[in-house]
Amino acid sequence: MARSNWKTPFVDKSFLKRLTPQHERKPTWSRRSTIYPAAVGLKLLIHNGKEMISRKIKPEMVGHKLGEFVPTRKTFIPKKKKTMVKKKK
Repeated sequence: MARSNWKTPFVDKSFLKRLTPQHERKPTWSRRSTIYPAAVGLKLLIHNGKEMISRKIKPEMVGHKLGEFVPTRKTFIPKKKKTMVKKKK
């Protein structure tokens, strides 16, 4: 469900202070914050629950949440079965 039009987009105060080029590459844990146009071009470290993932903010990302661009789950890769090698006598 979308946020009401009469409300402003949500941005954490700590994240809003860091929307300057001098704070580039600083980590943020605020995945719920909306991306503002002032953040376009910045590289941010966004927390995915385990580690910090680096993302460059593009103009197409404006209006979306930070957490949408950082996956929180690993993709499942099945292990390959080992084949038995027969020894010759």
